[in-house]
Amino acid sequence: MKANANTQAEVMSVLDKFMDSYRKRDLPGLLSTLAPDDDLFLFGTGIDEKRIGREQFKLQAERDWAQTEELGFNLNDYHISAAGPVAWIAAEGVGQGKVGGQAIQFPLRMTAVLEQNNGKWYLAQSHISLPSASQEEGDSVPV
Repeated sequence: MKANANTQAEVMSVLDKFMDSYRKRDLPGLLSTLAPDDDLFLFGTGIDEKRIGREQFKLQAERDWAQTEELGFNLNDYHISAAGPVAWIAAEGVGQGKVGGQAIQFPLRMTAVLEQNNGKWYLAQSHISLPSASQEEGDSVPV
């Protein structure tokens, strides 16, 4: 069910803080957006980027930042739904940064699940992916 305007605004506030903290490399700010649960889950774009729990999420952010001079992303098309204390989002956007002095930009997709705890929303699960460059438009599989 599509989230009401209030829930959409609250969820986007969490996502905006998450993206801003990530871009600024503000670890305490980033962690404040995450569910305080041990089953927090993240899939990233790398083959080895499967992270469970806040400590693994922290290590992933630190790895990302150590391998880049700048890195961030902006969501420009999103859909937010909710039922009770759970909300989920599907979004598209653009990642941008700098690696080895070279500017980079790439399309990305994000899905996430947020949970409400004591009236506050937190990211509980996230999956960030890149559309397959080897899959032609109109094809169902990358061959």
